[in-house]
Amino acid sequence: MNRRRLLVTLPCIAVASSGWGQDRQLDTWSAWKAAHLNEAGRVIDEGNDDISHSEGQAYGLLLAQAFGDRDAFRRIEAWTQSKLATRPDGLMAWKWQGNEADLRNATDGDLLRAWALLRATRDSGWGEYEGEASQICRGLIETCLAPDPRVPSELLLKPASHTTATDQSVIVNPFYYMSRALIELGEAFGQVDLLRTAAHGEQLLRDPAALRDWIDVTPSGIKAATDLSNAFGWDALRIPLYLFWSGRHDHPALGAASTLFASATLAEHVATVTAPSGQLLAQSDAAGFRAVADIAAGKSPAQPRPGQGYYADTLALLAQIAWREGI
Repeated sequence: MNRRRLLVTLPCIAVASSGWGQDRQLDTWSAWKAAHLNEAGRVIDEGNDDISHSEGQAYGLLLAQAFGDRDAFRRIEAWTQSKLATRPDGLMAWKWQGNEADLRNATDGDLLRAWALLRATRDSGWGEYEGEASQICRGLIETCLAPDPRVPSELLLKPASHTTATDQSVIVNPFYYMSRALIELGEAFGQVDLLRTAAHGEQLLRDPAALRDWIDVTPSGIKAATDLSNAFGWDALRIPLYLFWSGRHDHPALGAASTLFASATLAEHVATVTAPSGQLLAQSDAAGFRAVADIAAGKSPAQPRPGQGYYADTLALLAQIAWREGI
């Protein structure tokens, strides 16, 4: 990775008023809120036993900021601070279920929340969140990075602060690499480790073996993570979304993902889970998955069709933002 390219400031983020004020888009956002956000600010994953998780709260913040919805942003962040952001390191509990939090964190939720708070301050003028974003970054750097066993001078993102990493093995969720978030946070708070992690992550994703839900990075290369999904599946399908959003249109992972998505056998469907052998394991015609497949192919994403579940509905809206900000 050319470090000079990494440090070039990415294109300005489109503010909500310029692209998201159209009635259709606002109607879609209203439908998302009605289906997945309660009055307290809890984003509910109804397809996963009605849990709330750090990922969902972070996505809710990103969407609220993109749509210029300060009230929803405040409610989501207030609930998050009250129920999930109770750890002393500034990171979140990853799950809320049955009125109880699982205090282990998930690195992607924390990264995306910090980015949403930065965007709120920098792009929307909602200035009360900058200190919180900086604290989250410190927590990520102190507890969620580990040396790459292949190149100990470079850093990998661990799935969580409690995940064990050694000089022989680091378990990684490849889709946790949202380069734009890492770069913009690193630049905003002078955190070079985040900039280096973004660059190394993009290099990691050039290896076809990294296009999996989970991988094990070892001194001899990338291997399947024991007892974890080795498919290009529900998690990994976000890899091309994040790369495109980060402006990395020529990254080889987009073409590889596009080929996998296109292996669906039913009309108007995309492959959502593909085994390492190439065997199709699941496919869907939900707009959110089709939108991500469109992004991977460099096409304008399919329009949202609300009512297809938390995950698909959320991906559909994120893909719209990624397309506007990534091109």
